[in-house]
Amino acid sequence: MALMVKKFGGSSVANAERVFNVARIITEDYKKGNDVVVVVSAQGDTTDDLIAKAKEINPLSPSKREMDMLLSAGEQISISLLAMAIEKLGFPVVSLLGWQAGFITDTKHSLARIKKVNVERLKNELDKHNIIIVAGFQGINKYDDITTLGRGGSDTSAVALAATLKADVCQIYTDVDGVYTADPRKVTGTKKMDEITYDEMLELATLGAQVLNNRSVEMAKKYNVELEVLSSLENKPGTIVKEKVKMEKMLIKGVACDKDIILVSIVGLKDTPGVAFKVFNELGKKNVNIDIILQSVGRDGTKDITFTAPVNQKDEVLEALENIRPLLNFDKVVVNDKIGKVSIVGAGMETHPGVASKMFEALSDAGINIHMISTSEIKISVLIDEEYCNKAVQYVHDAFID
Repeated sequence: MALMVKKFGGSSVANAERVFNVARIITEDYKKGNDVVVVVSAQGDTTDDLIAKAKEINPLSPSKREMDMLLSAGEQISISLLAMAIEKLGFPVVSLLGWQAGFITDTKHSLARIKKVNVERLKNELDKHNIIIVAGFQGINKYDDITTLGRGGSDTSAVALAATLKADVCQIYTDVDGVYTADPRKVTGTKKMDEITYDEMLELATLGAQVLNNRSVEMAKKYNVELEVLSSLENKPGTIVKEKVKMEKMLIKGVACDKDIILVSIVGLKDTPGVAFKVFNELGKKNVNIDIILQSVGRDGTKDITFTAPVNQKDEVLEALENIRPLLNFDKVVVNDKIGKVSIVGAGMETHPGVASKMFEALSDAGINIHMISTSEIKISVLIDEEYCNKAVQYVHDAFID
């Protein structure tokens, strides 16, 4: 008998037919004698619909606390419907909201982090041999306020449960049957990978791949939770995400595109020590996730600093920079939200000469201009105009993936 944690995304439970399909997947494993804990996202486009409703009431800036109260309702709907479907099939089941399942988070609304999971309630339900359906993406803070974990947070909920409960299996079900070398819905000639390392998957997730949330991969690596990404619509093996994989000929594991970023330039900063610290310290106070950073060569006593950040943190970026404008007395802030980041990922690329030039050649052949370049041991990222992202991914993918 195994303890299985299964996570189903919104598309997997988008309508009644798919809800019953998920119920059958769950109960098939339960009938084999396994304990099953399930994490579910909000149905289909429910989260987007709730955001739209909020904008009808307050189009400017509804409080993040109230947005968490609103958005957490999406998962409450999906867990209760799935529990009803399992009941109809004749199996014992209980649905639990995030706080009922023991998720304790910090106080950061809309982007909370899990501090711990109190599993007493979960263990009691497992002792009764109940199937447990948990609302993903949410928890409760020390003030007893509901919090949400940010987009893709249900993946993180599932990994946290698997780590805390020491589950034998953690399966992430999506509308694709594994991790591909690029998004198969947008790129031709993609290949599904049988396995991929945590580090490679973390880079792909961070760089815009839509399969797994990057925080969930980070947590899986930290607690050595082996993940399987597979389809809820097709009964076939998926992709295993783990620490070590078998040697493969393919150096580049994937090509990703992220359009949900902004490029921010701070123009006319004084070219003196401590300026960069003051800028990024203030951004850190706002919990802004910074990626690529470029500082220009000082000229005439001034310099510019340019960086990328998530588009959904644009307000926090502008507020932070406005806070330090009197201190640093820079000329202006320029924000470009029509930017995209295209990246290639593969362990060991730094020891293979010519990888960067091959990527740049592909972009040149596509007639695409590069604005910025960033590299690490296992990735190369370029910033380009957003409108060319899909074309860029196809050309780069064709160059590397046979």
